[in-house]
Amino acid sequence: MPVEMSRERFEELVADALDEVPQELLDLMRNVVILVEDESPPGEPELLGLYEGHALTTRGWDYAGVLPDRITIYRNPILRVCDTDDDVVEEVAVTVVHEIAHHFGIDDDRLHELGWG
Repeated sequence: MPVEMSRERFEELVADALDEVPQELLDLMRNVVILVEDESPPGEPELLGLYEGHALTTRGWDYAGVLPDRITIYRNPILRVCDTDDDVVEEVAVTVVHEIAHHFGIDDDRLHELGWG
């Protein structure tokens, strides 16, 4: 049975996860916004999070005038895969780190090797 949690509480968990990211990394993040949505995009596999944009490692001299990258954390899919509130806290933290890593150009294979898959 999925965990039930208000959107407000879930957003607090995302903020708490961001607070755990070392400030040195947060200072390096450029032109990125972090959002919470209830559901992942229809017609796609159910996602817990999604990074959309241009990783820092691919930005060149011509990177300018673009909309911010987006990191989206999907509330209901995370709640559906968790059994307890503690599971949600852990999954949110893992998902936030996973998507931030994509902003830094780290791919899924490497994230799985590092235990953040």
